[in-house]
Amino acid sequence: MATITQLPSGRWRVQVRRKQSYASETFLRHEDARKWATAAEREVDLGRTPRRRGQATPTTFAHLVDLHIEDMREVGKVLRRSKRFTLNALKDQLGEVKLKGLTRECLIQFGKDRAREGAGPVTLSSDIGYLKLVLTHAAAVHGIDVDVQPVDLARVALKRLGLIGKSRARDRRPTKLELKRLLDYLDAKPQSLIPLARIVRFAIASAMRQEEICRICWSKVDTEQRVVLVQDRKDPREKDGNDQWVPLLNVGGLDALRLIRIQRKYVPLGDLIFPYNPRSVGAAFRRACKELKIENLHFHDLRHEATSRLFESGLRIEQVALVTGHRDWKMLKRYTHLRPQNLYRDRQRAASPQNFVMEAPVQYEVPMPASALPI
Repeated sequence: MATITQLPSGRWRVQVRRKQSYASETFLRHEDARKWATAAEREVDLGRTPRRRGQATPTTFAHLVDLHIEDMREVGKVLRRSKRFTLNALKDQLGEVKLKGLTRECLIQFGKDRAREGAGPVTLSSDIGYLKLVLTHAAAVHGIDVDVQPVDLARVALKRLGLIGKSRARDRRPTKLELKRLLDYLDAKPQSLIPLARIVRFAIASAMRQEEICRICWSKVDTEQRVVLVQDRKDPREKDGNDQWVPLLNVGGLDALRLIRIQRKYVPLGDLIFPYNPRSVGAAFRRACKELKIENLHFHDLRHEATSRLFESGLRIEQVALVTGHRDWKMLKRYTHLRPQNLYRDRQRAASPQNFVMEAPVQYEVPMPASALPI
């Protein structure tokens, strides 16, 4: 029940004790205290948490998005670019919809509209996932009366309509000829602001993403152990604090440690080894491929190439995972595209290693300048 008492200051304090729940607020006017007490008791009876004074009851989906973003900021989890972009887009399209209006039919129509706008199955699947995240957060953290089941039903319907689906795993590896043409082209442009030829070679040697390449530091390189610390490495579960020591191997004709020693000559100041914007690196790579008419090759495909080379060199799954940073085989398998023509050679080497002469790898490395500084 509710108890309303007047304080020495003249204000009115209301306390609600009901069904093992407790809430209290202070008001200037007795009538405001009485109204809040009635509303708070009703919330408790419905199994919800009474809202604080001045805290508006969410009525639209936009309110729930704002509530989710504010809660994440409050606990120190700033939204990353992709999540922030998706939530803002959902807010633009569904923000004015009342909570009771988020029905199965409404969400199915939303999916159809997004598909007509050009959203693919993976993008729409992400939209529905974030929509459910916002609703679930509101119900679990704030006790807001929202129904999540229509989201699940809409997902099933959109999947049956072919509007939602999983991404197709890429299996694109550059051919030897494509790599040679690409590197010859980039080597012919030594005055470029971004040493893309060296970055491409290092990507294949290290299996790092372009963001990771542009983030590693001289101070985090251990030349004796041939490792470098990659901070906040991407991970499906948690990126922040996921620091990993990555081996700098000499596999497949490319020596990762030697490549960054070459880079030292060109970047004598600062701690970043490759002090370039990763987006600019990606844009430069796309321009080069377009100029050479190399189709459907992304910078991230170099990570696929690197992973496949590690397996082709004879490394085991757990050894390859130390380089790529994957924590389970299922994820690592997506980046592995072994060439069928290499299978016989690898089997022969495993059967009689003493009699097998490995074919010399194709060398894609530039010679180290004599003036290169040691790390």
